[in-house]
Amino acid sequence: MAVLLSHGNKVISDGFFRDDGLDFQTRGVLGRAVRGASEVGEVLATVARVRRASDWATQWERTAREVQTEAERARDRGHAVSAQSGFLRAATYWACVVDGLSTEPDTAALKEAFVAHRECWDAVVDCSRGAFVRVPVPYESTELPGYLLRPDTSGAPRPTLVVTNGSDGAISDLWTSAAAGALARGWNAFLYDGPGQQAMLFEQGTFFRPDWEAVLTPVVDTLMARVDVNPVRLTGYGISQAGFWLPRALAYEHRLAAAVLDPGVVDVSASWTRTLGKSMRAALEEGDREAFNRNMGLAVRMPGLRRTLTFRARPYQHEDWFDLFTEVGRYRLDDELIAGITTPLLITDPDDEQFWPGQSSRLAEGVRASGGRADLLRFTVEEGANEHVQPLGRLLTENRMFDWLDEHLPG
Repeated sequence: MAVLLSHGNKVISDGFFRDDGLDFQTRGVLGRAVRGASEVGEVLATVARVRRASDWATQWERTAREVQTEAERARDRGHAVSAQSGFLRAATYWACVVDGLSTEPDTAALKEAFVAHRECWDAVVDCSRGAFVRVPVPYESTELPGYLLRPDTSGAPRPTLVVTNGSDGAISDLWTSAAAGALARGWNAFLYDGPGQQAMLFEQGTFFRPDWEAVLTPVVDTLMARVDVNPVRLTGYGISQAGFWLPRALAYEHRLAAAVLDPGVVDVSASWTRTLGKSMRAALEEGDREAFNRNMGLAVRMPGLRRTLTFRARPYQHEDWFDLFTEVGRYRLDDELIAGITTPLLITDPDDEQFWPGQSSRLAEGVRASGGRADLLRFTVEEGANEHVQPLGRLLTENRMFDWLDEHLPG
């Protein structure tokens, strides 16, 4: 007689929460455990306490404080490895607090949570015993915060992966996304905040810009001047919205040997305009500011939409709804820009991409049509690596992308 062993464990298909946003965030935090940026038990214990969206920030703050306190205790007793591990996880959990508070207008609590997050990340750097160094990047009249993570303190010139973040990801998220994999292979990883990202948003009040070549080129200049960076083995990785920013920059900046886009993004605004009605689309296209703002004013009476737009709009410079959607509309790759990309590209293409479905293929086809190299990397439901940036398939992503990068490095 067959014995049924399963209780119907369908959390992967049914989700951790009915709220799609909370479910996706939970998957992301769980996925970071594969490189030590979270602990599975801590994540599951925390989300078990979340009953509604408003609980998210409160419960993650509780976990973040507990983990940070233990990390500080380990540091004070001279246990650098344990301290670094704790501070890395605490940075992840404080980033969850920031995410939870970002759906509301700017508050002191939001800024305090970001400061706590960045303090934990800086403690990770300080616990590296000199292997990780701060490398600010000159940018216009200020500097971009930058971190060069190296496998050791030898100063040997190494292959280096320049990691560009997305629209709202924390810098500590990039540890699991790409940095830990680079270090495990004897590479350097360079992480930075661009305009509108993280410290550049919360501390310097800068905004996104579509012309990312103005950002990437100073980064490359800074790294090329360092003896611990091999200048001919410099590569790039762009996650989420950086799937637009990085290829946009590569249309002008040609010094990277190869790059990975996770995923490829041709038109950022598609994820904004998809749900607009015909009349609102027409008002936007025809430049009817008054009609568009009037309709948006009615739409954002829905609390969920208002919270989402508060979160997504913060890094874009705008005065009203019409300005916001017009600005986002500038974030597109046209045929001329795509034709300027000469860097070999690997573009991830997961099942169930929820923000820019089909755009990885569109970008790859455009690059190939102009004579460039673009390989698509599929991820499937069957291997548990579906959805935007494969939140539960990060080791699969890491292994496949670094194998590809190894094969495209000169020498």
